[in-house]
Amino acid sequence: MLKYFLTFGLALGMMLLATPLLRKLAIKIDYQEKPKDEERKIHTEAKPYLAGVGIFFTFWVCYFLIIRDFSAKSLLLLLSAAMIFGIGMLDDWYKIKGSDLKALPKLIVQLAACVLVYVAGVRFLGFTNIFNGDYILLPGWLQFTLTITWLLGVTTVINFMDGMDGLAGGLSCISACTLFIVALAKGNDPAAVMGIALVGICLGYLKYNKFPAKILMGDAGATSLGFMLGLISLDGAFKQATAISIFVPVIALGLPIFDNLFVVLKRMKARKPVYVGDSMQIHYRLLSKGLSQKQVVLFLYLISLSLNLLAIIVFMAQSYTPGIA
Repeated sequence: MLKYFLTFGLALGMMLLATPLLRKLAIKIDYQEKPKDEERKIHTEAKPYLAGVGIFFTFWVCYFLIIRDFSAKSLLLLLSAAMIFGIGMLDDWYKIKGSDLKALPKLIVQLAACVLVYVAGVRFLGFTNIFNGDYILLPGWLQFTLTITWLLGVTTVINFMDGMDGLAGGLSCISACTLFIVALAKGNDPAAVMGIALVGICLGYLKYNKFPAKILMGDAGATSLGFMLGLISLDGAFKQATAISIFVPVIALGLPIFDNLFVVLKRMKARKPVYVGDSMQIHYRLLSKGLSQKQVVLFLYLISLSLNLLAIIVFMAQSYTPGIA
């Protein structure tokens, strides 16, 4: 357990130290969000970005310092995460300059990053039949489809939830706690280290991102958080999963997943592009009902905590099912 306490402390300490420095740098070079979308406007003044830089580098510094795995697999995972981070930084740069990065190049880079993860061997392989204990190996095409869909989906939904101070960081922290517990229970050391590192990173970030936020992580940070959560669940919770425990990461990330499925369906019904932002997300809907930002975030934290407790209960229940390891 000492390894996990060390990882958590290192991640938390790095973020607490790096974030105010990145904030000063962002202000100095005017790397700041300047509100322009009246429909979804939360901030009425410029807010510095660059917290995503701290999130990305802290995660991988902790991983390589603690795990000390410099295999081809780890390097491919680093490259894939760097691609997600890089295209996110480019997207943020366009936003700061008052423009928008086209959806297609962003999607292509993100898809390529997800494919690299599959090539690295981190993938959804199959599940254990809870009735007879047999392992059901899925065909290659289905492994590929499910892996890419999951990674891209989680990356996207966490990014879409980053619309209010402390929201995406807090939800990611709660889900990372659950994924850490699951990986720890399964004896998956790399996934557990990733999970607890992400918990420390999120808490360090939230110190400066809670309402009223002093710094934002932008698309670079939000997509990196989502990608890391998808990666941890693939390498941890989905590994050697039963037909029941497959739902553990889905439930743990249930709030952003199901809210954004609802939003996508609403946009499709209204014949609107699914990738264009609007005020349909649950946090905007709650805000329009008269709740304050703090009340909205706390309410959504409670929902996420409830779902994550349910995910842990489901995991424990299947663990104690006779004949299932």
